[in-house]
Amino acid sequence: MNGRSPNAGLRIVALFEGAKGVLVLAAGFGLLSLIHDDVQGMAEELVRHFHLNPASAYPRIFLQAVAALNSQRLWLLAVAALLYASLRLVEAYGLWRTQQWAKYFGVITGGIYVPIEIYELFQGVTWTKVLILAVNVAVVGYLAWDIRFRKRDSKAGPELPYGRSKARDDS
Repeated sequence: MNGRSPNAGLRIVALFEGAKGVLVLAAGFGLLSLIHDDVQGMAEELVRHFHLNPASAYPRIFLQAVAALNSQRLWLLAVAALLYASLRLVEAYGLWRTQQWAKYFGVITGGIYVPIEIYELFQGVTWTKVLILAVNVAVVGYLAWDIRFRKRDSKAGPELPYGRSKARDDS
């Protein structure tokens, strides 16, 4: 016996998805905390703090986006973050409990992003984009493999210790 749980991979993916959910939830609460603050002033201070040129592309886009924010949009973004975080946390719970629906849900929701990430790579290759795509493909691929592997083993017969099935042991 190798000492690893047969569900260790699912647990790792569940922790990853749960971490994404918690991070987005924290960002949503952060947005709510900005509702009655001078968001534009904070954004300008942030650009200055990092010694960025406000006239260059990304800082300018950031400052323009912040200028368009108001209390209603901040609430909308916070609610969207809450919904997204809820989906990630529900998926994480289902994967931790090795629920079949959570595996399918993970393949679908993760697979949706793959074409977008590939498109982004065609816009310009960066290590961050490559890493995000690689991690997403690995998660989706692992979940798809797990769905297929468990289905095949469940058709082969009842599980025996150490991940062997009865059909394979009788030969």
